[in-house]
Amino acid sequence: MSDETSLIRFGVIADPQYADADPWAELDRHYRESPRKLREAITVLNNEDLSFVVTLGDLIDRDAKSFGDILPVYDALRHESFLMPGNHDFSIAPDLLAKVHETLGMPAPWHHFARNGFRFVVIDGNEVSLFSAPEGHPRRALAQQMLDTLLAEGAINAKPWNAGISDEQFSWLKSVLEKAKADGEKVIVMGHYPLFPENDHNLWNAQKLIDLFEQAGNVTAYLNGHNHVGNLGRHGSTWYVNFKGMVDTKDENSFAVVEIFADRIEITGHGREESRSLPL
Repeated sequence: MSDETSLIRFGVIADPQYADADPWAELDRHYRESPRKLREAITVLNNEDLSFVVTLGDLIDRDAKSFGDILPVYDALRHESFLMPGNHDFSIAPDLLAKVHETLGMPAPWHHFARNGFRFVVIDGNEVSLFSAPEGHPRRALAQQMLDTLLAEGAINAKPWNAGISDEQFSWLKSVLEKAKADGEKVIVMGHYPLFPENDHNLWNAQKLIDLFEQAGNVTAYLNGHNHVGNLGRHGSTWYVNFKGMVDTKDENSFAVVEIFADRIEITGHGREESRSLPL
């Protein structure tokens, strides 16, 4: 880390994906190791001067009782904590689906907050999906329609484990970016699904958001998980940073501290997460 003072510093965790389940050897996912890794990460992050720590979705792999095991680990975190769901957080009983955001202590499925002159925006990429609402819900029909269209187009992200956002959420996001621009705020958008570069894990309507960010011109970075191997890209003035999944590998951890300076973003990676210096 430089001796230069950053504008803001915060911690990032992606995809702990805990379950009381045997490892998935083919994907090198070790579900029972995640609480230990999360405790280790929190010990490190507690020794840092941070504005907050964000977890970019998939706290669990399956089963609502997994929340009861992983969420108490966060009690040891001395920083403000922001959680959001990923697709696996909806791998629970249908009657509990509507309670996921509440379980994670979120003020709303999509929301925003200001810290140190930055506007942080949390989007809900699970909104239009085949898993976040029970059978028969209108959003399920919309999700099937969206997926069928992408399949017909041969889109590489036309996968049932991906999802999209509604026109309503898109309009909300557009208005938040416009207000931030009028107020002279730089914006960091955070979600579970990647948007760029093109990948089979990307949000179904990723291009719509990429175009919006380019038009707005004030989105410094978009941060996400979901694709456990990680990724990085830049489009227009926005950096797209895909953080690696904590659940992967038996022993190696993965988390990061992000610092934003006037001229760059510095990412200090721990474990499998890469350290990067991204010019602005």
